[in-house]
Amino acid sequence: MTAIDFVTIRLTAELAALTTVVLLIIGTPIAWWLARTHSRLKPVWSAVVAMPIVLPPSVLGFYLLLLMGPQGPVGQLTQALGLGRLPFTFGGLVVASVLYSMPFVVQPLQQAFEAIPEHTLEAAATLRAAPWDRFFSVALPLARPGFVSASVLGFAHTVGEFGVVLMIGGNIPGQTRVLSVAVYDHVEAGEFADAHRLAAGMVAFALLVLVALYVANRPARDDAERAR
Repeated sequence: MTAIDFVTIRLTAELAALTTVVLLIIGTPIAWWLARTHSRLKPVWSAVVAMPIVLPPSVLGFYLLLLMGPQGPVGQLTQALGLGRLPFTFGGLVVASVLYSMPFVVQPLQQAFEAIPEHTLEAAATLRAAPWDRFFSVALPLARPGFVSASVLGFAHTVGEFGVVLMIGGNIPGQTRVLSVAVYDHVEAGEFADAHRLAAGMVAFALLVLVALYVANRPARDDAERAR
């Protein structure tokens, strides 16, 4: 494994960690609203959030390039603010990863919020707990398993991205080259040993993530039965 590969691993971990943090910050209020709203437009907004699951990564990457390019509205805004262009930068990778991994964070959080009994929040309201207080002191602790699932899935999905990050970030070593792109690059160059080492590491990582997720979400009654 080359020094560039180690830099690639670090860059991928940084991208996945930052993307997960951003998604938890913006995904939590979105998930809460989707879980509690009675709006007729809820199916529409739920579908918008879930679109990256069924949308080809190349299609999403293409439209992001148009939006963030020099002629796109986002690109013109970032240039006017002195931030430069987002495509082929680490910042562009973060934006693309947040959009592409959003359903893997929002949906577990939404399901966790929907599982909270309504009478629990009503009981807190009768004790004169303000809406914000009910959310932070009641809803968030009860939704902890959802936050665990959302964090694990968001991080793992970002690590495994290929199409979107290749379209937006390209393959610049030390700047935008992530693990999935590095595997592809090694295969193209006929460096199958290096590709195998990275690919095997990603397979092991995916297995560990899934095992950890299933263990974390194991029903409490399973633990009680084992203790008997």
